[in-house]
Amino acid sequence: MADPPAAPRWERAFSTLGCPEADVHEVARLARTHGCTGVELRCAPPEGLLTPHSPPAERATVKAHLASAGVRALWLASYVRVADDTIEDAECLARLDALLHLAADIGALGVRVFPGAPRPGAAADERAARRLRAAADRAAEAGTCLLLETHDSHPRATDVARVLDAVGHPAVGAVWDVLHTWRAGESPEESAGTLAPWLHHVQIKDVASRGDLRPRLPGTGAVPLTALPAALTAVGYRGWLCLEWEKRWFPEAPALSEALRYAAL
Repeated sequence: MADPPAAPRWERAFSTLGCPEADVHEVARLARTHGCTGVELRCAPPEGLLTPHSPPAERATVKAHLASAGVRALWLASYVRVADDTIEDAECLARLDALLHLAADIGALGVRVFPGAPRPGAAADERAARRLRAAADRAAEAGTCLLLETHDSHPRATDVARVLDAVGHPAVGAVWDVLHTWRAGESPEESAGTLAPWLHHVQIKDVASRGDLRPRLPGTGAVPLTALPAALTAVGYRGWLCLEWEKRWFPEAPALSEALRYAAL
């Protein structure tokens, strides 16, 4: 097995997807132990430390515990699909509004959303852009933002860039999941360059191969993570690198604490 990489060049974070049973005390402990200054909070009702249904006291408790540990609540990792044609605009916007209020209450920087179109294409792009544009002012007023991830129907940076270019609002940006862009055939250099005008957040992970998505400790699988530092430096990225360790989907994977030892770039 490879040795853990050297010290990180960017601030480090992790997603609570990697510790689905952890309470806020354990999340804060993991962050302190592994030098993480941020955490991405999975928000998938009824799972997660917080959901849009969490009462004010729970919101305040999570915010206070993370702050006392010196950890920033970065993003609410929601599962809203803004290009999904099986829901109406009003329902999608209501879900986004509830998440934006939650993000504002805990001081999170924003809310992650998926494209989630059953069929990619111009209609899906327009649907996603329309909904994100409609919610953008709400995000700005709440002091947060909405971030569209390279995922599912829009796995490439070029796919997400088409939508964000059509939105044209500073409160709407991008999450770069390096796995999906690589699986879709883009190099890290291509993805970083394409997303640069909108890039707020980078999720890292490693897997066995393009066809075998079982998690591998970062740097020991097939994803070209060694190319990431140069690609991010070239576009002037100054945000966090967030380990999205998919323990929730692969319970047999090593513990998040082990994966965090390998997640320094």
